[in-house]
Amino acid sequence: MVAIVIIGLLSTVVMINVMPSQDRAMAEKARADISVLEQALETYRLDNLAYPTTAQGLDALLEAPSGLARPDRYRKGGYIRRLPEDPWGQAYQYRQPGRSGGFDVFSFGADGAEGGDGDNADIGNWR
Repeated sequence: MVAIVIIGLLSTVVMINVMPSQDRAMAEKARADISVLEQALETYRLDNLAYPTTAQGLDALLEAPSGLARPDRYRKGGYIRRLPEDPWGQAYQYRQPGRSGGFDVFSFGADGAEGGDGDNADIGNWR
């Protein structure tokens, strides 16, 4: 009986210390993915002289969207191999123009809905 109580206490201590680390790791992964997408979007802009529109979205990094002024400038093979999902299994969001720059790339966070705070806060490229 004493062994079961000790195992229960140790499990509780481990869970208390590990769970916040997992939440931080998921947020950091989202920030890293967003950084990679930002770099791909900047390269797209350098080649095509404009960012993809909101309607074209992040898919423009995989395949040339229709209506490009100079389709010959689009990089063969695209700008990224595949679009990552955020750590919560949702697609990253894209908006052009952005809040305070050329574009926004963001995740809705753990709750999958816009806004929120704590673990549910949106994570994006805005500063």
